[in-house]
Amino acid sequence: MQEKIPIAEFRNVSVWFDQGNSRIEVLKEINLKIYEGEFLAIVGFTGSGKTTLVSLLTGLLKPSKGEVLYRGKIVEGPDLERGVIFQNYSLLPWLNVYENVALAVNVVYPDWDRKRRDAQIRKFVDMVNLTPALLKKPNELSGGMRQRVAVARVLATDPELLLMDEPLGALDALTRGNLQNEILKIWGANKRTALLITNDVDEGIFMADRIIPLNPGPNATLGPEYKVSVGRPRIKASLNSDPNFRAVRNNILSYLADLGEAAKQSKSNGLKLPDLKPLTPGLRSFPFRRKAI
Repeated sequence: MQEKIPIAEFRNVSVWFDQGNSRIEVLKEINLKIYEGEFLAIVGFTGSGKTTLVSLLTGLLKPSKGEVLYRGKIVEGPDLERGVIFQNYSLLPWLNVYENVALAVNVVYPDWDRKRRDAQIRKFVDMVNLTPALLKKPNELSGGMRQRVAVARVLATDPELLLMDEPLGALDALTRGNLQNEILKIWGANKRTALLITNDVDEGIFMADRIIPLNPGPNATLGPEYKVSVGRPRIKASLNSDPNFRAVRNNILSYLADLGEAAKQSKSNGLKLPDLKPLTPGLRSFPFRRKAI
């Protein structure tokens, strides 16, 4: 059977900064294939190099060694086909909510008439519950609200590959859950491809088809692949009773716990285990939740 062609691929990618004694090794020999239409989650420790991974795919960073490919071509720089939501929002302070989202929509859909673009902008502003703040500027918004604007701006452009670098961590639980569902709805309806970077294992399992841990650096490497054999649509309230969910969760947590213990023994500083919590209230959290190593 002929192997599927990946939409994006890392081939023996390593990243380091500076040279000589001051050289900092970030990623080492990363080999990864992302297939069209799939939802992949990379989960890992804080500071393990997850953002570097996304920056390589966006073209904002070039590998020190190896190649990053998109549709078979080396990634040379940013492109509208690869939309990214970073952990830190980047809004133009002199534009209001509507105008910040419109900035992206107008670039991606220049052939649409004004009415259609206006409907697209308002649809995604409403999706992130910011319609009452439509005319407010970033300095009038909370940090969580600014992040919601950033999410709306990228989702409104409907990129072929949606890259998300812990985009929902600063949001309240209700908005975070709503956006998870909306992202899944867009991904499923439009047959897009998605890569989620997260330190929340449950979020990864809820959203993704497969999960790959990123082993902590220096010289961070990819861990084993875990396939999520849980049917869609997924209902959070019933996931904890799903044997497939429990199995993959336990396997990932065991792997991460072993990494944490190894880091502790090597006296590694500043590593924090991913956010581990049950999806249903009242169930006990994994004992390593938010524990500093």
